[in-house]
Amino acid sequence: MKLLKRILGICETRLPSVVDSWRYEDLRITVRLSRMPELRRPGGAVRLEGGGLPRKVLLVHGTDGRFHAFANRCTHMGRRLDPLPGNDRMECCSVSRSTFTYAGDPVSGAAKAPVETFPVDAEGDELRIRLG
Repeated sequence: MKLLKRILGICETRLPSVVDSWRYEDLRITVRLSRMPELRRPGGAVRLEGGGLPRKVLLVHGTDGRFHAFANRCTHMGRRLDPLPGNDRMECCSVSRSTFTYAGDPVSGAAKAPVETFPVDAEGDELRIRLG
């Protein structure tokens, strides 16, 4: 089943379970952590898509305890990314398994170019991701 998912490019990371847990405005995503249970623990992640976003974003609560945001598009085949459980890396959901660091740098697989990263600022219950 996992191989079939990779062939089809189906990622493991889901959209947030609470629809109104984030908003996009003026090139900035604001996330309310209290409404996003997926990010409570390191290793958690969500896909942010729609809502007027100019591109898909992967938001990860890193194993380093910090939050990281990425353009959710592998630089090899354009497929989505998933965090690697218990690791400070992300991996493309395709068969090539291109792997990237939290800095967006490729470390293995077919991708040679880095994934775009976005700065994340935490203040209280909110995260702010700057896209521009």
